[in-house]
Amino acid sequence: MATALSIDLLFEAAVKIQVMHERNIQLSFTEFGIYIKFPTTRRLAEFLDVPHYYVLPFFAVMEEEDLVTRVERVGIATTRKGTVRFLAMLNERYREDAEKLLGPALLNDILSSAQLPEKSP
Repeated sequence: MATALSIDLLFEAAVKIQVMHERNIQLSFTEFGIYIKFPTTRRLAEFLDVPHYYVLPFFAVMEEEDLVTRVERVGIATTRKGTVRFLAMLNERYREDAEKLLGPALLNDILSSAQLPEKSP
């Protein structure tokens, strides 16, 4: 394994999987915020080319840090704090790909809803 696993690496892998590879982001909008369905732990492990059991401890920590939550029969979703982290990474590192997927207006609306800065004109 060339790169050590970390929470940041898992978030970046999630962004890459959804925005660049699967070209699909599943968002849930509630009165409390926006939540993003996270890839499965198996999909992340496959993408990072590590055994599945390597990523599991990180998800336990991510739950403890209130970044993700497990939703029965749905999977893993970001919490409000995790959504902000996901969208900040998406905005900073993968904005062009995200705009191609979502369109600039929708992306800016999502970032605004999560209280992240929009791209300057």
